Amino acid sequence: MSNRTRPTFSPEFRLEAAQLVVNQGRSIRDAAEAMGVGKSTMDKWVRQLRAERNGISPQATPMTPDQLKIRELEKRLRRVEEEKEIPKKGYRSLDVRLPEQFSLIEKLKESHAVALICDVFGVNRSSYKYWVQRPSMPSLKRVKLLSEVRSAHKDSNGSAGARTIATIVTDRGIQLSRYRATRLMKELELVSCQLPSHRYRKANQEHIAVPNKLDREFAVSQPNQVWCGDVTYIWAGQRWAYLAVVIDLYARKPIGWAMSLSPDSVLTGQALSMAYEARGKPKGVMFHSDQGSHYSSLKFRQHLWRYQIEQSMSRRGNCWDNAPMERFFRSLKTEWVPMLGYRNFTDAQQSITEYLVGYYSQTRPHQHNRGLSPNAAEGQYWISH
Repeated sequence: MSNRTRPTFSPEFRLEAAQLVVNQGRSIRDAAEAMGVGKSTMDKWVRQLRAERNGISPQATPMTPDQLKIRELEKRLRRVEEEKEIPKKGYRSLDVRLPEQFSLIEKLKESHAVALICDVFGVNRSSYKYWVQRPSMPSLKRVKLLSEVRSAHKDSNGSAGARTIATIVTDRGIQLSRYRATRLMKELELVSCQLPSHRYRKANQEHIAVPNKLDREFAVSQPNQVWCGDVTYIWAGQRWAYLAVVIDLYARKPIGWAMSLSPDSVLTGQALSMAYEARGKPKGVMFHSDQGSHYSSLKFRQHLWRYQIEQSMSRRGNCWDNAPMERFFRSLKTEWVPMLGYRNFTDAQQSITEYLVGYYSQTRPHQHNRGLSPNAAEGQYWISH
């Protein structure tokens, strides 16, 4: 019998789930079903959220920003108290060299962690390990070589790089390759002051890093096979708010969303993380979107790599390649969002969450689902399979 691992949820996801009960008055059962977690788990999150809002620090990982900040400050305070025990200030004021600092680290490591001591002294732990493993007595040949490298760098007024220094030292009678010169320069903390040359690339044709792998095949055979995402804007108060949504193409069910005042990769990453956790961290999923910078950025693609999700992108300027998302946002804005927008960001967030979790997912019939709501269509699939 295989061991089953307990699912883990981020503080943001637990906070979003608990707010459905605390802020919007939904029942624990309905909220648990909407977020895909157990009723007892949802009840525990709700009790924790209420306790945190009353100023009680939980034993588990906090979920509210205030309690998270308190936990982080407590951690920093413990670190500061430990750092005070390390006599660094008076010793660093003497402007001693690295070997003397390494000697003190060697004495202090019996009472403190080496990583902490190196961090306090501002030295690399790898340098300390190299110093520990150094030969007890440096050879005369090595001392002379280091002296020649430093002399060659000084003679060039700090402009010589590893290749030039290797040539100068070799011409002076000591054989030195540029690769070893590079290592010796790092050891001596010598840097060439010359700027590296820049190569300009010719943009002859458009480069598409992620092809359109979905290719408008919107009819999928099972949930968690293809997810689509997009970002839209909602008027909230005196400015635009941005909404990122992830839907499962099988039943057109919204499974992840996030709102913020900036349409960046942090926003789309939050929506993707919510979908990934709510769906039980599935494998073999394809994520399709347009070529917006918040989806093509390195930060968002790292999210996909971390979750082992295959990425697909629409062709530039072709809205039909992501038609399900375009249709979803049209339904949201025509069916739910007021014509003049919302009074503030909080009202917009609560109202849109009610639409995603309540009306659209549980009640609204969808033509793609043969008149069933997304929840009902997915329920039929899981019963039959």
